Order: sequence, then C-alpha cells, then structure tokens
Amino acid sequence: MSEERSKIGFVSLGCPKNLVDSEVMMGQLARHGYELTTDREAADVIVVNTCGFIEPAKEESINTILEMAQLKETANCKRLVVAGCLVERYRRDLLNQLPEVDAVLGTSEIEKIVAAVDPAAAAAADAAFVASNAWMTRGLPTYLYDETAPRLLSTPSHFAYVKIAEGCDHTCAFCAIPQMRGKYRSRRAASIVREAEQLGAQGVRELVLISQDSTQYGLDLGLKDGLADLLRALARVEGVEWIRVMYTYPNSLSDATLRVMAEEEKVCRYLDMPLQHASSSVLKRMRRGGNRELLERLLARARSIVPGIALRTTLIVGFPGETDEDFDELLGFVRAVEFDRLGVFTYSDEEGTHGYDLDEKVSARVMRSRRARVMREQAKISKRRNRQLIGQRFRALLEGVSEESDLLLQARLESQAPEVDGHVLINDIPEGFEAKPGDFIDMEITAAHQYDLVARAI
Repeated sequence: MSEERSKIGFVSLGCPKNLVDSEVMMGQLARHGYELTTDREAADVIVVNTCGFIEPAKEESINTILEMAQLKETANCKRLVVAGCLVERYRRDLLNQLPEVDAVLGTSEIEKIVAAVDPAAAAAADAAFVASNAWMTRGLPTYLYDETAPRLLSTPSHFAYVKIAEGCDHTCAFCAIPQMRGKYRSRRAASIVREAEQLGAQGVRELVLISQDSTQYGLDLGLKDGLADLLRALARVEGVEWIRVMYTYPNSLSDATLRVMAEEEKVCRYLDMPLQHASSSVLKRMRRGGNRELLERLLARARSIVPGIALRTTLIVGFPGETDEDFDELLGFVRAVEFDRLGVFTYSDEEGTHGYDLDEKVSARVMRSRRARVMREQAKISKRRNRQLIGQRFRALLEGVSEESDLLLQARLESQAPEVDGHVLINDIPEGFEAKPGDFIDMEITAAHQYDLVARAI
C-alpha cells in the first residue's frame, strides 16, 4: 500500500442492491485509511459501480465511464476502476475496448477494492483481474456480505438498505441477473439482525430489505417461513421503527408473511411485487407463469389479511409476442386492481436472455404508446386513491426540507418507499415545531396530487 493514501471518488449506478455493494466498498476503503470525496475533480481514483440490467442502464454506465475517464486529462484522476454488473457481463470488452479503465471488479470481487484503487498494489491486482477476464470460465458470483463487512452509508442517516440475499434462481426470459449475480443465497438471520442492531444504534429509523426475490428468503437454508420469522426478529430491534420489504415474488408470498405485516407495528403494510404482466400467454413466454385471475386473487388476499396495505408493482410492455389483446388484458388488470404505486418499463432486448431469441418483436413506437397508456390510467387511479386520504391523519417520517422548495418540509408515509414513491409536502407548520430529519411526526393530509400529497403538521 502506498504511504500517501489516495482520495477516492465513487459513482454508484443502478438499483439499491448495487448501492449496498458501493457502500461496502467505500467502507473497506475508509477502514484502510483512504479519504472518500464527493469532489470528482479532487479525486485521485474514481470508482464507477455499474448497472448492466437493460440497454438504457448499460448506456448510462458506459457514458459515465467515459465521462470519468476525461478527468484523467482535465483533473486530478490518475486511476479509473469499473465495478459491478457490467463487468460480469462484459469484462473482456471493457478491458479490450476501454484502455482508460485501469482495473475491473465483478460483483464477487468487491473485497478486492483496496488492491484495485491503490497504485502500489495495482500491478499485481491488475494481473489477477486480467487473468480472469474471460468471465465465461470463472463460474458464477458467490460473494455475500455480512454484518462484519464495513459499510459507509450513502443514504440519508434515517434509512438504510439491508441486503438479505444475493443472486436469483428464477429464469425469467427478459432478465440477465442470474448471469451477473449468481444463484440465490440467503444471509443468515442472525447476521441480518446484528446488522440491523448496528444500524439502529447509528440512528437509522427505517430498514429497507432488498434482494432479487425477498419472499424466497431462507428457502435455501431449509426455512419454511424464513421471511416471516426474519421480520418478527427485526421488529424487536431497538431504535428501528419501520421495516419495509422490497422485491417480493408472487409464487412465494406466504400468508405467514402477510400476517406479520398485519400484526407487527414496525413492519410496513407495504407490498412491492413486480408482476411484469397479467396476460397468461405473455407470462408464459416470460417464463413466469400464472394468469390475471390468480394474480387478482393473490392481491385481494393480501388486502384482506393486511387492511390498508399499499400495493406497488412494476410492469413490462412490449415483450415479444405481446398482442393488442394481451395489452388490453394488462390494462384491464391495472384498472381492476387499482395499485397504489405502479411503474412501467418497455421491454429491452438483452443478449444472453431467452427473450432475445424470441420472434414477434414489438416495435419501439408501439411499446412507447402502450407504456404511455398504462401510465395515464395509473395517474388517474393514483390521484383518485390519494384524494381519499384528504382529512385523514397519519404518522410520517420527516425527511427534511423539500426537494421542490426550501419553504416546504418533506416527509413519507408508511405507504411510500424511499426513492421510488411520492412524498408528503408539508406547507403548514405550527409555531414551535422542532422536529428534525429522521423524527416521526403526526400530520393531516390537506390536498392530493397524482403522486404527492400535501399536509399540515400537527
């Protein structure tokens, strides 16, 4: 290791699961005495943690790499490290076609971050990385962090993501994540609880549990109701007030998990379930299975067991073979269920996936039109459901000054996940109000928009 330690700048792209990897890498560097900086002009080394999920994400990753590479000529940067999912998919191409990149780290190599950024160790480290750059011969990723891994949180101090598992065993036709992240592997519950205790002691009030399929948690460890048991254990952690589960899967959602949401005050009544579609023919081609009737029954059961639960989903339009009739069924499904939160992606044709080889591709124009139609329908549903909240009082997590105006405060309800859902804008603040970010406050909803709410603090 060099005597004078470098300043390290980080750029983290993609999903919260990737962000946790970045936080672990930053923690490793901080533990070894490196200074982390948000000033890219001052950074000696820049690390770009990439996303390789779909074409727009890959383009963003490549453009970011090239942008950071320019700092080698115009600023202080002497070394550029590229990490993450894009490396797992295109390791050889990155090394061969981007000479500006000095080292690459796959998703199972993040513990090598110190060697990758340190000039004194770089030569030996690069030799090891280059020797393994033919990723098809390397085997699938196996890394899984635990509570002993140092983490430097990059989220606001009142919430943190906790990765409860890594990898994925599903074979969805549109997804390359198993290639990039490996097989599904759950963390031990004791490790997750200990990390939650550490975060609670730091002042974190909301834990957001993430994985590729959170409802599958523990099955590989022989646990029948692993997620339900984990949630009950986390609900006992001192300091933590909200526990939110993201990325659940319809086939493995159990009544036991729903009952925990209903019974444990700290577990958010919030179900994030990316369903992708509702037409049985499209779901079959997606290699997901099921149909609209089964999905509607599942969601009705969730609402029955957990009164007041917020339902969130994401959908894909334009999957190969999606007909007008398939799309009409999806639109009818959206109208019938009335999701509280909904996002829509247009299908991305990804090499290496089953969908890439399918015929009957849908044109980009049709995909954009279908996406716009779903979002218009959801906007009406969201506004209607939000208006039903006017006059009601809720407990909310205060986030601080609003992103829209420094004259407003911003908060989130139990039904609003950080970074993906709307906010509550507080425009009526009583005299003597002294709450600070991370505090829970009471508020009354006074107005509703399509995605955000307006409230007065009580």
